[in-house]
Amino acid sequence: MSTSTPQKFEFQAEIKQLLDIVIHSLYTEKEIFVRELVSNASDALEKLRHTQLTEQDIQDADKPLEINLTTDKDAKTLTITDHGIGMTRAELVENLGTIAHSGSKAFLNALKQGGQKNDNLIGQFGVGFYSAFMVAKSVKVYSRSWRKDEPGHVWTSDGSGSYEIEEVADLTRGCKIVIELNDDASEYAEEHRIKSILERYSAFVSFPVNLNGNHINKVTALWLRSKSEITDEEYTEFYKFQAHAYDAPRYRLHFSADAPLQINSLLFVPESNSEKFGMARLEPSVSLYCRKVLIDSAPKDLLPEWLRFLKGVVDSEDLPLNISRETMQDKALLDKLGKVITKRFLKFLDEESKNRAEDYDKFYAEFGIFLKEGAALDFTHKDQLVKLLRFESSLTEKGKTTSLADYVSRLKDGQTEIYYLIGANRETIENGPYLEGFKSRGLEVLFCYEPVDEYVMNNVREFDGKKLIAADHGDVKLPDAPKPEGGLSDDEVKSLGEWLKETLGETVTEVKASDRLVDSPALATNADKFMTPQMRRMMKAMNKDGGDAPVKVSLEINPRHAVIQRLAAARTESPEKAKLVAEQILDNALISAGLLEDATSMVKRLYKLLEQV
Repeated sequence: MSTSTPQKFEFQAEIKQLLDIVIHSLYTEKEIFVRELVSNASDALEKLRHTQLTEQDIQDADKPLEINLTTDKDAKTLTITDHGIGMTRAELVENLGTIAHSGSKAFLNALKQGGQKNDNLIGQFGVGFYSAFMVAKSVKVYSRSWRKDEPGHVWTSDGSGSYEIEEVADLTRGCKIVIELNDDASEYAEEHRIKSILERYSAFVSFPVNLNGNHINKVTALWLRSKSEITDEEYTEFYKFQAHAYDAPRYRLHFSADAPLQINSLLFVPESNSEKFGMARLEPSVSLYCRKVLIDSAPKDLLPEWLRFLKGVVDSEDLPLNISRETMQDKALLDKLGKVITKRFLKFLDEESKNRAEDYDKFYAEFGIFLKEGAALDFTHKDQLVKLLRFESSLTEKGKTTSLADYVSRLKDGQTEIYYLIGANRETIENGPYLEGFKSRGLEVLFCYEPVDEYVMNNVREFDGKKLIAADHGDVKLPDAPKPEGGLSDDEVKSLGEWLKETLGETVTEVKASDRLVDSPALATNADKFMTPQMRRMMKAMNKDGGDAPVKVSLEINPRHAVIQRLAAARTESPEKAKLVAEQILDNALISAGLLEDATSMVKRLYKLLEQV
């Protein structure tokens, strides 16, 4: 009930300027006003809680510290009430109508200077209140101070340039903001609309938030609690809420840091990788908070792209936000924040790989593709990532993997290179000709099955000072091995090589005796070391130049193999048949190398050979 005549005031010039900016250009989404008013209510309750530590005589001391929102669809109103610190008449004038204490001056300066550090509560500038005028025909603020001898007042304005204040009887401590909504903003009088906004932005406010009598923020901000106080069930429930998931997380990392930035973070790795099943590319899912208020639910620049599988929360008080709290102003600081989190997560994975290797292998089977992506593209974290890569090898059982560090620990004396082979699967690699020379010398070879592996190896290039070399590369030099007796002589090999090169034409750039073939008659290595079979297929799929270039290879022959010996004799005994055999040997080698693109001519040739059996 009013107990005085309303007194009218003009907004200070700077406040008029502020209102115009807030209403027309500050916020990109009108719904932000709910978050701002709830945050202000939370700040008011926080201030009262501190006041209670030093003051005994507080107005309405029995009132609960909570925030209540009420929607009225018929009246088109939204009401937000708190029992916080409250305001006197003078404070209403100072905080809502003038520059004095509202922080509006700082805000206007910040716009000119590009922002400033957020050292105080998230409502540092005190301008969030004015966001209500984006949706309001009028705003009424009923407020009574915590001081018992102070009466209550109502502050009223339509945001056009003036406001009124009058004394009101029977008010309780705190603030009640009644927003009469514009016709085009009537959606904010709908309970379901406000509920969705509260769940999105204000789910972790420190005080209970109730909407039409129903408690909304039931999930607590676990990332600010001590790990020793939290059960596995609480972590799982939080993960399901934050990630909109139904499963339990595979990994969780809960950590805090004070330097170089103040950080509280709770990260989760899901049970499975949805991209693996052909679903859409994952979007960033680690939400960014400042003092438990959501800033960005999917910040694209916080973490590297390859960490897009992570879920969770990062909260930092050190964020220099722009005044609307919608975007970051200091990109360099955001990068620093991301690097701290990334390095801490990689350290966590390194510890898991050493202490719980079996669980790590299961994680890697699902998410290793992301680590490979990072190793190839993220030069900042490449060294940490490369240590986490895992591959099957010629010395591991099928399904078992090894790290590059373990590979290096098994190097032969004098070995300075790490060898790898790329193939569709283990069987293809083991049955191909390229592994024979390495097996005969006891040299370990890593097996790579995924299309990205070639790109990874070419970008990583070396580990622990040892170069990564494709075992099917033409320039590979293997240690000398005892030559088995028998086979063609050096002169016979030379003569056969010249004949093969002339017979097979431009496809073959050279023919030589192989030092790595044991059981196979021949193998082909790409004459262009940069145009690998995988690269050729990729360029062809992209219609890039080079994808359709004629294949050119070096052909290595095994002088001890029966097929090569018979071919040498058939050159003079049956020239036509020898030519067919030579062409078939080349095509077989091209198939093993992944370079035969059209088998039509090979099929016809096989029938001709069968006719001569």
